[in-house]
Amino acid sequence: MGNWLRHIWHLNPILNTRPWHRLQSVSLFLLSLLTLHVSSFARPNIVFMMADDLGYGDLGYYGNPDNNTPNIDALAANGLRFTDFHSSGPMCTPTRVATLTGLYQQRFGSKFDGAISGVRDYDSGLPLEALTIAEVLQKEGYATGCFGKWHLGYKPPYFPRNQGFDTFRGLGSGDGDFFSHIDRSGREDWWLNDEKVPEAGYTTELITRHSVAFIKRHRDTPFFLYVPHLAIHFPWQGPDDPPHRKKGINYADDKWGVIPNRSNVAPHVRSMIEALDESVGQIVETIKALGLAENTLIIFTSDNGGYLSYAGGFERISSNGPLRAQKGSIYEGGHRVPTIVNWPGRIRPGTTGETGHSIDWFPTFAQLADATTDGVSLDGVDLSPLLFDGSPLPKRKLFWRKNDAWAIREGPWKLCFERNQMGLYHLDNDIGETVDLSDSMPERVDALRRAWIQWEASVNESAERFQ
Repeated sequence: MGNWLRHIWHLNPILNTRPWHRLQSVSLFLLSLLTLHVSSFARPNIVFMMADDLGYGDLGYYGNPDNNTPNIDALAANGLRFTDFHSSGPMCTPTRVATLTGLYQQRFGSKFDGAISGVRDYDSGLPLEALTIAEVLQKEGYATGCFGKWHLGYKPPYFPRNQGFDTFRGLGSGDGDFFSHIDRSGREDWWLNDEKVPEAGYTTELITRHSVAFIKRHRDTPFFLYVPHLAIHFPWQGPDDPPHRKKGINYADDKWGVIPNRSNVAPHVRSMIEALDESVGQIVETIKALGLAENTLIIFTSDNGGYLSYAGGFERISSNGPLRAQKGSIYEGGHRVPTIVNWPGRIRPGTTGETGHSIDWFPTFAQLADATTDGVSLDGVDLSPLLFDGSPLPKRKLFWRKNDAWAIREGPWKLCFERNQMGLYHLDNDIGETVDLSDSMPERVDALRRAWIQWEASVNESAERFQ
C-alpha cells in the first residue's frame, strides 16, 4: 500500500471500522481514490518557456563554448533533447500562432508569414475565432497564465485574455526596451491583462517574477504557464546595459539598443542569454520547492533561429551552430531550434533525432490533459508516444513559407526556394545545406514541389474566411 493510500486508510472512518461489513462500499471508495490519484498524474501542470531569437548553437548543451547556461543545460541533461525540432516560421509571430493553435499560421492569412507590424497591423491580430490550446485547457479546469511577449496583437481585444488566458502580464509588441518598456514606435507597452500598467524592472526578471508568483498561486490546481520571453530579441540589452528608448520617439531606425561596438554584439547577447538561463533556473527551482516536479511537464524552446548579423554593421550576434543562414530564412538556421522536454520520472533523459514542429504542441498538451477536442482539426501530431515510449513519429511532410520563400520537408529530404533559387538537400548527410542535389534528382524535386503547391492551396483556402 502506497504512503498516500496508507494515510487515507488511517483517516477514513469507513475503512477503520471492523468488521469490514461494507466491503462493496470500501472497494468503491478505494477505486475512486485510485482514480483520483491516477488522474492527478494524467493531467499534469504544463510550463512552456519560449526564448526569442535564441539560435540552435546558443546554449552550452547544444555546443556553445562561451555562453554559461547551467540551468538550461541541467534541464536538457535530465530531459529529452531534440536535435531536429523546428519552429513553424523563421520569425516571431508565425511560431506563436502555430504553437497556440496547432495549425499552420498561413491558415489565418498571409500576413502571418512573418512578424505582424506595429504600424500596418496595429489594429488587428490573431483572429478571435481561432481556438487556442489555452482555451481548451481553461475549459478543462486549468489555470492559464501568459507572462512575456505576446506579439499576436498589439492591443485589446487581440490580447491573451480573449484567447484563453486568465492572466497576462507583459508586452503586446514584437520588441520593447528591456528597461523603459517602450516599443519601437515610442509607445508604452507593458500590460496587466487589458490595461497598461507600468512596472519598473528588467523585462526578463519581471517575466520570471510573475511566472513564479503564478505557480505559487496555483500550486493546488492544474496550470498551464506560457512564458514567451523577449530575450534575446533586440534591443540587445543585458541587465547591466543602459536603457535606450523614451516615450514618443520613433525607433524604427534605432531599434537595437546602445551597442558601442557593432562588429561584436556578442557580449550584450551573452548577458541576455545568461539572464534567461537564470530565469529558467528560478522557475524550475520553484516547481521543485513546491513539490510539483513529478507532475509538471516543462518545455524550453525558441521561436526561431538566431541572428548572425544585421544590416547596419551588426555582427557576431547569435549562433546557429552548423546550420545555414539565420532568422528570417527558410534554411535550417531560420527555424531549427533548441528544444528540451523535461518531466522527472515520466520522460527518460536522452536525445532524439525525431522531427518535431510547433504545430505539435497543441495536440500533445490536449492529449496529456485528456481534453475534449472533438471536431477540432489540427495540423500537428501528438508527441506523447515519442516522449514517453520513444516511439517514432508518423511519417509526414512539413512546410514553411515566408512571403515568396518556401520549404518542404519529407524525411531527410528538404526542398527550398529562396531568392529565386531552388535547392534539394539531404539533411541527414548535410545539415548545413551545402550540397544541392536538385539537378541529379529531378523526380524527387517535382514530387516535393507538387506537394508544396497542394499544401499552399489548402492553407490559402482556409485563410479566405479570415480575409
